[in-house]
This record gives sequence, C-alpha cells and structure tokens, in this order.
Amino acid sequence: MSTAPARRPPPPPDPNAEAEVFDRLQASDYRLHRAATLVVTIVPFLLLGLAAAQLWNEALRWHDLVVFAVVYPLTALGVTVGFHRHLTHRSFETVRAVRSLLAILGSAAIEGSVIKWVADHRRHHTFADEPGDPHSPHVGHGGGMAGALRGLFHAHLGWLFRYDARGEWDRYARDLARDPAIVLIDRLFPLWALLGLAFPFALGLLLSGTLLGGLTGLLWGGAVRVFLLHHITYSINSICHFFGRRRFDSDDHSRNVWWLALPSLGEAWHNNHHAFPTSAEHGLARRELDVSALVIRLLERLGLAWNVVRPSAVAQRGRAL
Repeated sequence: MSTAPARRPPPPPDPNAEAEVFDRLQASDYRLHRAATLVVTIVPFLLLGLAAAQLWNEALRWHDLVVFAVVYPLTALGVTVGFHRHLTHRSFETVRAVRSLLAILGSAAIEGSVIKWVADHRRHHTFADEPGDPHSPHVGHGGGMAGALRGLFHAHLGWLFRYDARGEWDRYARDLARDPAIVLIDRLFPLWALLGLAFPFALGLLLSGTLLGGLTGLLWGGAVRVFLLHHITYSINSICHFFGRRRFDSDDHSRNVWWLALPSLGEAWHNNHHAFPTSAEHGLARRELDVSALVIRLLERLGLAWNVVRPSAVAQRGRAL
C-alpha cells in the first residue's frame, strides 16, 4: 500500500518580491495620476479657446453666466472652506453633513481627491519654501531670471507632474484616513468630478430649455470654470510666494496679493495665512476681502460651525513687520 508523499509547507513570502510588487503598483498609480493631471490641465484650456470662439461669434447667453456664477463659487468654497481651512488646518469644527458636503464640493473642483489634496498642502506648510516643499518657486531652480521663471512654472504647474513632490497620506493626513466618511468621499472622487460636470449641463438645460443651452452650460460651468479655478489655485502657490506685500513676519516667502483676493475667495491673503495657518480668516484687516471667512461666519451664526480659530489683535501686532 503506497502512501502519498508529505506536502512541504509553502515557502515564506519574499519581502523583496512584495516590495517589487508594491513599487510596480506605485509606479502604475503615478502614471495614471500623471495622465489624469495632463487631461484636466490641458482639456479645459483647449475648451476655453472654444468658449472664446463662441463668445466672439455669438453673444454670451444670460443662462451661461448664471451657471458659471452658481458653480464656480460652490466648487471654490469646497476647496477654500472645505479642503483648506476645515480639513487641512482644522480652523473650525462643523457637523458631519456640512463636513461631507464641503469635501464633495471640493472634489467637484477636480483638483484631486480630498485626502491627497490635504496631504500635499500639509507638506507644503511643513517645509514652506525649504527643501521638501512640493511647490516652492524658490528651492532648487537656480538663480537669475531663468531660475525665477523655472521656479514659477514649477510652483504653478510643474510640481503636479512630479510623484516625489506629493505628500504621503499616511504621514500628513492620518486623521482623514481614519474618518470613514472622508475615506469614502476620497474613493468616489471620479463620481464627484463627473457630477461637477453633469450639474452645469443640467442647470443650463433647465434654464434655457434647450440641449444647446445644456452644452453651453457645460462649457462655461464645466470646462471654463475648471480652468479658471485651477489656475487661481495654482497662482496661490506661485504668484503669492513671489510677488505682493508681506504684512507679517513668517519663515517663508508668502505674500498678500490683493487683486487675487476676490477670485480666490480670500486665499490670496497668503502671507496672513502663513503667519497664522490655523486661522479661519485670511483677510485680517477691514479692507482685506475674504469671502470664505464670511461663509464661515455665516455657518457660525447658523450654529453649524464652532471653535472657529481667529488670531487676536495682540498676536497680530506681535508678528507685524
């Protein structure tokens, strides 16, 4: 009677092989991210040319302006109030429904998923204008005019295509990675991006009553809105670290740029922000318009925001230049 040979136990996993698989997955994710970044950067720019041609050949319709005027501030506030002041810097607390809504609106701006956006920005503050800053115009670009131009391009757009410039979520955004609602919103980023384009189409269709109105609503509330909001955000990284006025002493090159304050909804008071990063208000003087801060004040009055951080007058005087 024959007996079957004893089975050998499976060999232990090879840590080097596991690391190689992980590296391949990381590289694949990077290629996909870079391709997506290229698409959302270039396509809105091309469609802006289409919008300009439309405007040149035919009067811009009132419903297109309404669509843009609705969608731009909604998605911009998702970034400025939601991604930036609430989720990145924890400048105020709010109810879970508002927290989730802000994260969804910020995702619809198509600037990246919420956890990655927060991780990148926290890394920026950790190494502001020092080696390790993902988008400083001042580090590692050489001197003279050529170096300045290279630095501005990197801070504005180039850093988006560098994998080593991104913030690791497990280091910079662990708190969000432990929040099930935020993790779900992060994973559903493509859905929010798609809905951010479907909504202006539907609104244009509703206001005009025509398919053409829906398509022009998609053009102005989708492509043009994405293009403008992207480059306003990019300008905070580039222009606001190179030009403008320094009101407070900070350990970086941040500047206040008044003419960007309205389209950025207050984010362009960037030196104020770097001097007091956790402040819910970036416009700290009476004439410094900060739409995002006004929205947070409204939420506070409605009982939907509390523990709102604001620097005291003494603190401001102590850091003034």
